[in-house]
Amino acid sequence: MSPSSAGSRPSSADSSLEGPFFRWLERRLEPFAERFGEVPAILALRDALPVSFVGLIAGLAAFLLLAEHGSIVARFRDAFSSGRLVLTLDVGFTSMSVVLLCSLAVVLARRLAYPIWLMVPATFAVFALSMPHPTTAKISDYALALGASGLFLAIVVALLTAGALSLARSKLGAGRMWFGALGVIGIAFAAFELHLSLARALGAAIEPLGTLGDTYTALLIITVLQAALWLVGIHGPALLAAVVTPIYLKLQFVNTAAYSHGEPLPHIVVVSTFLFVFPGGAGATLPLALLLLRSKSARLKKIAYAAIGPSIINTNEPLILGLPLVFNAYLAIPFLLAPSVLATTTYLAMRVGLVHAPAFYVPSSIPTLIGVVLATFDWRALALAIVNIGLATVIYAPFVRVFERAELAKERNRPVLPQAAAEPV
Repeated sequence: MSPSSAGSRPSSADSSLEGPFFRWLERRLEPFAERFGEVPAILALRDALPVSFVGLIAGLAAFLLLAEHGSIVARFRDAFSSGRLVLTLDVGFTSMSVVLLCSLAVVLARRLAYPIWLMVPATFAVFALSMPHPTTAKISDYALALGASGLFLAIVVALLTAGALSLARSKLGAGRMWFGALGVIGIAFAAFELHLSLARALGAAIEPLGTLGDTYTALLIITVLQAALWLVGIHGPALLAAVVTPIYLKLQFVNTAAYSHGEPLPHIVVVSTFLFVFPGGAGATLPLALLLLRSKSARLKKIAYAAIGPSIINTNEPLILGLPLVFNAYLAIPFLLAPSVLATTTYLAMRVGLVHAPAFYVPSSIPTLIGVVLATFDWRALALAIVNIGLATVIYAPFVRVFERAELAKERNRPVLPQAAAEPV
């Protein structure tokens, strides 16, 4: 048997793990995933999103440094207190939105061969005109609109502007692409004059989440939305935080007060409930990182080693941006399904009394197996968290195998640079 054919076949050990479901999944998923992953807009979003985190860090740093008084420690505590957390997030993600808008416009222009001098100003003009009308909105309204929906707005505006330039190029030629820029700016200006704000519309679209209350429906919807938004390049937890965090943090404090008085805990869905749902971060990705540690792909294993530490403290940006998980058709299904299943098992376990509802707020940066016990003061919470991690592992495993096989195929087909000939002794 030739080396190439041997390398293209799975080992006997691998084959014993591949049943009909795996083969069916690979046949159905791989062709679609490959085509989807090569779309220019998808590639541009994957390239631009990591750059936008510079804006988040810069925005938060500026917010702390420009605070009116107090030491940096005091400013930090105040900024991330329950009373000012939403404002802090608004500032940070407003800055992130602007950086994402700029980087996405530049990357799209390069990938689609548009003039950068035309694409970037047009994108910023449409973005500015998508804000609320100044006669009906205060400066605080602008900050709230961007803080709540700025990332989504930046992506929508950049793609719409790129689409307008593409249409003009196909109909009028490359030399008259500026007609497309004028057209999309004109439409945005007309909407602005009619007091139609895309930013306000996007913000209003997520406001009903704050009225869902302490229900399984609320838990499931918030869980799925956080994961779904990440899949399209939007920081789901950050986008929803301005709406849902104040509500469920208040319910968390109600539970704490009831616990301190020896009363039954009235609420199941509180902030710390999500510790059970998102081991490793949104999408329940701790099992994904663990599975990739055993990958045969050098790239995937390298990413897993870099991401495992942050994943333990429920920070999965290195994994989401490194694989990437954004617009990853191979892993989209488990990224949505795993936390949905974990939300269901968690709610049922607490509803029937197998595990106490969280009485205390515990930051998500505490490792899951420790955080759930601190939040509930119930050792059974540890058992539930272990069961949840096991369920998520089972869900991720077959999809990780298909993704790994595709990565290995890319590595085998990647051209190898010729080595320099050895010099004679």
